[in-house]
Amino acid sequence: MNLSTETWIYIGIGYVVLCIIAYFIQERFIFKPEKLHADFEYKYDDPFEELHFEPEEGVKINGLRFYHEKPVGLVMYFHGNTRSIKGWSKYAVDFTRHGYDVVMIDYRGFGKSIGKRTEANLNKDSQYVYNRMRAKYGYKEEDIVVYGRSLGSGFACKLASNNRPKMLILDAPYYSFSHLTNRFLPFMPVAMILRFSIRTDIWIRYVRCPIYIIHGTKDWLIPYSSSVRLQSLVPLTARLTPIYGGGHNNLPSFPEYHHKLEEILKGHFDLLFDKYEKGDFRE
Repeated sequence: MNLSTETWIYIGIGYVVLCIIAYFIQERFIFKPEKLHADFEYKYDDPFEELHFEPEEGVKINGLRFYHEKPVGLVMYFHGNTRSIKGWSKYAVDFTRHGYDVVMIDYRGFGKSIGKRTEANLNKDSQYVYNRMRAKYGYKEEDIVVYGRSLGSGFACKLASNNRPKMLILDAPYYSFSHLTNRFLPFMPVAMILRFSIRTDIWIRYVRCPIYIIHGTKDWLIPYSSSVRLQSLVPLTARLTPIYGGGHNNLPSFPEYHHKLEEILKGHFDLLFDKYEKGDFRE
């Protein structure tokens, strides 16, 4: 069927309008926050405290710290794109049971956190909290574990690339946000209209600590192949652990996930990482 020139013009205009709409409403699809009132009271059985950070005027980042009297270190936990730390806090026990303190923060627009949300701002907030936790509580950088889950894996990777934490753990990470989005919108110029690129594939090359990647083999949202590609970028410093049969949201229901997490947190590194610490692999 041959279309007239006029028809092609209408199709072109429609496509441009669709791209413009996608540019302005994309945050509604990327971020699905649960918002909490400023006076909401957190309640947990384990020892914790509520934290408030102000990286800049007009910005407030809310967080929770679950703590021990004599912790072995700190886990900075970056959660996924839904809910708030009210719900994500149930995963703190995966780390506190091994003697770690855990800090979780809500991104701007999530929970009680407020401020304009951009990729640069979220990365800046992460660095600010990292610095404040070290300054206020005296955590040594070599005792800090940076953990990123799904959406949070990108921010965790960026933070680790700019610092020297003990290790970086990525849970169901994406190769890059544009690469992930292309799977669902192959007909759109994603690279041009996406305001959150989150280039995990670039940042991971600059991480100077051991990297552990955990991913379910049946993950439909962020495919296991994303982690395979990430690990291949830094094969000397990253180890990929598949959770066979695991999906995107159910890894904690697999005993193997907890077994592997315990092994990682207790420092059961192999000789690969011993060599890395001595600087044999890169500057």
